[in-house]
Amino acid sequence: MHRLTGGATPYLFLIALSLAFFLPGIAAVPPIDRDEARFAQASHQMLESGDFVRIQFQDESRAKKPVGIYWMQAASAELLHAETAIWAYRLPSVLGALAAVLLTFQFGQALVGRPAALIGAALLASALILVSEAHQAKTDAVLLACTVAAQGVLARLYQSSKGAAARPGQGAILTFWLAQGLGILIKGPILPVISLLTLAALWIADRRIGWLRGIRPIAGLIIVAAIVGPWMAAVSTATEGQFIGQAVKNDLLPKLLGAQESHGAPPGYFLLLMTATLWPASLFVLPGLVRAWRSRQAAALRFCLAWIGPAWIMFEAVPTKLPHYVLPTYPALALLAGVALAADDAVFRAGWTRIFAVIWCLVGVALAAVAVAAPLVFGAGLSWHSLPAAAGALLGGVAPAWLLRRGRLRAAWGSALIGAVLAYGAIYQLVLPDLDRLWLSRDIARILPTGTPVAAAGFHEPSLVFLMGTDTRLTDGGGAAQFLLSTPGAAAVIENSAQAEFDARLAAAGRPAQSLGSVDGLNYARGKPAHLRLWTLEQRP
Repeated sequence: MHRLTGGATPYLFLIALSLAFFLPGIAAVPPIDRDEARFAQASHQMLESGDFVRIQFQDESRAKKPVGIYWMQAASAELLHAETAIWAYRLPSVLGALAAVLLTFQFGQALVGRPAALIGAALLASALILVSEAHQAKTDAVLLACTVAAQGVLARLYQSSKGAAARPGQGAILTFWLAQGLGILIKGPILPVISLLTLAALWIADRRIGWLRGIRPIAGLIIVAAIVGPWMAAVSTATEGQFIGQAVKNDLLPKLLGAQESHGAPPGYFLLLMTATLWPASLFVLPGLVRAWRSRQAAALRFCLAWIGPAWIMFEAVPTKLPHYVLPTYPALALLAGVALAADDAVFRAGWTRIFAVIWCLVGVALAAVAVAAPLVFGAGLSWHSLPAAAGALLGGVAPAWLLRRGRLRAAWGSALIGAVLAYGAIYQLVLPDLDRLWLSRDIARILPTGTPVAAAGFHEPSLVFLMGTDTRLTDGGGAAQFLLSTPGAAAVIENSAQAEFDARLAAAGRPAQSLGSVDGLNYARGKPAHLRLWTLEQRP
């Protein structure tokens, strides 16, 4: 362990480990419906239109999130000359996830020491939900980096008040406010709320908040306003004030008041799901959390608990729930696990920990089973690609529990990391791309020549728009038929439910259609089978 904690070695180790988690499959996995494809398409349209103020999906205003991630994705695609490649839009998420891991170590070493911080940062990199977010062109990995940067400065301020660290300088204070501003530009008020909840929890616990002096709130708010204000003013002008109103009315309030888009769950959902979303790190996180609560008078542990607790309660209380919502609390959870592991704490030898380890094994076994079964159900049959994925999942999901029971903690978290690298790499690079029955839009794009004008009826997934072009027409059966009649060289993608209307409209026009092929599979965004046929007009003799 000492060889990994000296000099720049921890950073090099974490970079290599993180890239082993985050890069496999970034170009091989097709655009994922629906959120990722919508983000990527809206960013692509910025490059097409030259309008970097309004956020559009085709002709519809996308008043869901602020503009920050779209600018990052558009810049990535433009700089890499890969405007039509999904991997270019995913790179900001990869870099955000990498930055979050490195920042967790950077501030964690002052908080809990280098060995614990290194273990915690490595465990964070391995978390299933972070690996998933790093592979998608969305907001959450970049938001996590902003969160760690801001919370890290607060942690140093709090520790300095306890005499456990030097007071951070003005550069760190500037970092705090820059992170807050960028966080707002990425995903609205989430980061400021997390920081405020952390401060409130510490104030209630300590009955003092004087340590926050020097945060320079007036100058900081000016910095945040300078980051966020220009775009907000520009988009309000461009949309006549409608963008912000739509974002609050159609996105924020529905999530706070009800289960938006059927993503509802009762309180306790995230806690039950944590064993899977934090896998394989969850084996060590729960004991680390228990150990931290028992020793909560320590400043570092107290801060981490204040970071986790109120934010977690908030996310559990909101009716709309998606697995990634609690991701901003995971760096603190990972550090608590690192503290317990570095200390070889007795909590890992408790009876309940060993019982939990048995339950935890089920996640690895389930992941291995999915890696084997998925090609049978959604691919061409049993695949050799499943073997390294299943082997990695079993190694990462069984060996650590066995080693933990024998008291070999270093070997336990090491085998968890090795197994996760093998499992995630094989799943993303080998297994997922071969699940043809899931990637309907990709199969359509393979059948139709590049540049073909397309109309789709009954299949309106944004991945089709990203792959076939912004002008792809999403319509009904009659509209698709009319599109063929009026657009030379066009093709129509018709789902079974729209076939009768499509046929009737062409029959009325006296123009027969010619089949270009068919695509069958599962529309996973809707959870329903899809039977698609591709048509063009027969050429007149």
